[in-house]
Amino acid sequence: MLSVTKLRTAYGAAQVLFDLTFEVGPGEVVTLLGRNGMGKTTTVNSIMGLVRPRGGSVTFEGRELARLPSYRVAQAGLGLVPEGRQIFPTLTVEENLVATAAARFGAPRWTKERVYDHFPRLKERRSNLGTQLSGGEQQMLAIGRALMTNPKLLILDEATEGLAPLVRAEIWSCLERLKGERHAIVVIDKNVDALTRFADRHVIVEKGRVVWTGTSAELRADPTVKERYLHV
Repeated sequence: MLSVTKLRTAYGAAQVLFDLTFEVGPGEVVTLLGRNGMGKTTTVNSIMGLVRPRGGSVTFEGRELARLPSYRVAQAGLGLVPEGRQIFPTLTVEENLVATAAARFGAPRWTKERVYDHFPRLKERRSNLGTQLSGGEQQMLAIGRALMTNPKLLILDEATEGLAPLVRAEIWSCLERLKGERHAIVVIDKNVDALTRFADRHVIVEKGRVVWTGTSAELRADPTVKERYLHV
């Protein structure tokens, strides 16, 4: 479904990604793991067209995306939940959802009613402005807003960073439901234990390179991997 091949990205003279390669199949949940500053967000931004790669390839369902502007990447079927949420602060919850609604591939799978079903708290706060929401509610809204684009692949950058345990549990529950519906997902997060409960495969990035890939069972079975690449 998504194929990232020998991706090279730089900011000026500073190269960040070095021939980074991984794939996501239909209905798969794949994580990008690694310590801070290792290139995970740059990878996401390169896929989404927010940063232009210097080399390599990003294909989605056989279509090359690496040189397209970000809005064309979104139109191809990729939805992003960015780090920092970036909701529209002066719009209400419902306005945030409606603002991104799209049905590009036939009848929409996602409507605001279905988002409210996944996140009942958003329905309760649907008339509140973005600035009146807690951090957890803003993250729910960011996920709902991305789903309203009706993406084929959902990408979450720092899915639960800074959230209270109960809110994190609600986010994980939502992602598990999406996985049960065979929704393809790429997720970045530091909570490895939670990720290994439902993700299919993991890609560990260090200094802009893929240094390990494997299944959840393989990651749980080898604690040296987490010790070497993930612990601070």
